[in-house]
Amino acid sequence: MSVLVYIDHSGGNVKKSSHEALTYAGKLAAAMGGKEVVALVLGSADGLDALGNYHAAKVLHAADASFDSFDAAMHTKAIEAAVNACGAEVVILSHNSTGKAVAPRVSARLKAGLVSGAIELPNLDGGFTVRKSVFSGKGFANYSIDSAIKVISLNPNSFPVSQSGGSASVEAFSPSVGEARIKVLETQKLSDSIPLPEAELVVSAGRGLKGPENWDMVLEMADILGAATACSRPVADIGWRPHHEHVGQTGITVSPNLYIAIGISGAIQHLAGVNSSKVIVVINKDPEAPFFKAADYGIVGDAFEVVPKLNKALKLHKAQSN
Repeated sequence: MSVLVYIDHSGGNVKKSSHEALTYAGKLAAAMGGKEVVALVLGSADGLDALGNYHAAKVLHAADASFDSFDAAMHTKAIEAAVNACGAEVVILSHNSTGKAVAPRVSARLKAGLVSGAIELPNLDGGFTVRKSVFSGKGFANYSIDSAIKVISLNPNSFPVSQSGGSASVEAFSPSVGEARIKVLETQKLSDSIPLPEAELVVSAGRGLKGPENWDMVLEMADILGAATACSRPVADIGWRPHHEHVGQTGITVSPNLYIAIGISGAIQHLAGVNSSKVIVVINKDPEAPFFKAADYGIVGDAFEVVPKLNKALKLHKAQSN
């Protein structure tokens, strides 16, 4: 019996969210009496024995090139085959775009209970209860799973990565998944940017900046902090910023340690995508902006006056720290 972790990777590099999922699985496996943690890697990737440093005892590697292009149906069948091969009792995935596409399919095929967006280790006292945030982060709910196999998708940045040392054994894995029904014609990858779902620091801005020509001060703050940049939906819709920076209910959900919102009113649709942030800082000249109710810290003031002063102070602090 084991805990199986689906590894999300890009360009052969394992994503931080998968290191979090492995750490989560390692802690859960220990609490379940020392179960084995098995990592499943689909597609081309190198150095997989290093996953042993993140609590994995064994890696099942399906290196077939057909897995390099993501097809949710194929990946679901491969996970099902891996569960059967290693006798997994729990399947752990990251609650990102890939996990959201795969986890419900896995749950249905395995007739397994699913909790998506978990934020804590399950409570094993008298059962198997998983905690997650609900109502756009306004509350928490505890879900009890009583199926033989359980599926959990872990909210990014909700569980700290820890290293265990050691090396994992890597075994070739050849699941029978049939032909892909999706053909990827082209993949365009961003360069020199921090992926939003992986970011621990995010600087975001909205229509309060009045135009794309005023974004330099936002980019400067992000550069000083080493943060990812984001925006509200209206900003992406009118073309001020690219759509891959849109965070919110209809965009990307983020859970950084720090989320700075500049000139964003804080509509419920936006809050739904950022409420899991550990610390929220809001800069807005409207003291009645809804975002202030969700903020840990707020600055009432004109962004064109506040942000340059903050950038100057951040640069000074950074210089003194070096």
